[in-house]
Amino acid sequence: MKESWRWYGNLDRITLPEIAQTGATGIVTALHDIPYGEVWPVEAIRTRQGEIAAPNLGLGWNVVESLPIHEAIKTGEGNLAPLFADYRQSMANLAACGVRAICYNFMPLLDWTRTDLAARVETGGTALRFSQVHMAAFEIHMVGRDGAQDDYSATVQADAALWFENSTRSDRDILLSSIMAGLPGAFARYDIAGLRRALDGYRDIDRNALRANYARFLAEIIPAATDLGIRMCVHPDDPPRDILGLPRIVSDADDIDWIMSRQDSIANGLTLCAGSLGAHPENDVPAIARRFAERIHFAHLRNVAKEPDGSFEEAAHLAGDTDMPALISALLTEEQRRQEAGCVDCEIPFRPDHGHELLSDVGRGTHPGYPLIGRMRGLAELRGVIAGLTYARSATAAS
Repeated sequence: MKESWRWYGNLDRITLPEIAQTGATGIVTALHDIPYGEVWPVEAIRTRQGEIAAPNLGLGWNVVESLPIHEAIKTGEGNLAPLFADYRQSMANLAACGVRAICYNFMPLLDWTRTDLAARVETGGTALRFSQVHMAAFEIHMVGRDGAQDDYSATVQADAALWFENSTRSDRDILLSSIMAGLPGAFARYDIAGLRRALDGYRDIDRNALRANYARFLAEIIPAATDLGIRMCVHPDDPPRDILGLPRIVSDADDIDWIMSRQDSIANGLTLCAGSLGAHPENDVPAIARRFAERIHFAHLRNVAKEPDGSFEEAAHLAGDTDMPALISALLTEEQRRQEAGCVDCEIPFRPDHGHELLSDVGRGTHPGYPLIGRMRGLAELRGVIAGLTYARSATAAS
């Protein structure tokens, strides 16, 4: 498996020489300064590659995360032909530069969503957290979304009302900021009024309508990806449930099966995000990995600890509810299958995702969920599991 590391370019407080010291060699990044829907020029791609390939670092850009999809494509609004053409041109420019794995998502309006960016961990440090109570308070009392009450239990609603009643203006501002933090890049986040207006754009878009718009995207993009030798890999919804009344359509095995069947091509693939899928109480993440192994082109390895009311918190990489050794074993089995089938590049790139903020991470101001020490700890733990499983397989084969 190819050890990789997410880097936000000049927006990142972690430097490439520091990343090189973690042992990761693949860089997962994007051109975050280019607005959604605009073409990524070859010159800009090559400039970013040149930064990554600085002498004596041993790094290379191996996965794009993400090539964003313009919101109009998700809503199906207006003349989309120019947007699809520009997206295909960005793909062609990336392929011309030798970057052929593209992670993307189809989540409406927001990317990953958390309500607390610095939840205290018992042994020290902080973690990302999604509180069902705080999300209910946000939807019902701060945004005032019609029908929001229907999405929460009576107990959660009561606790949300109590939190809101006792909250300060600062508490509410922090909650809004936390929920907006998952949006990548340097672009403006929504305030409450802006979010209400944005939600109005989805008022008539239910699950079926969003699926239809996604199917159109796949029909427009996957044939081009096939021709270019690009592997598109959709990232699951995070969290894997409807929020803010917006449908989420990449949340479980049935959703993934629907996506893969829309365009039956190896280019139509999956980013196996253990944390996103693991936050769904009915998802068996290792089983999902085994079922869709052939289509997994990228993996995010992290773990979450779920709670009965629907809340969850980022756990240490080998803790939490997902059996990480079983998941990694499934990925190694797929790599072996690819090798036996004669694949040129059999390794599945993975990155340690959403680490705890530990030690000198605290106060450094890195992107939420993307500290240096916490992710390096996760990478070391994952590396140990991979080495142990690989040794056991070799010993078994030799006996």
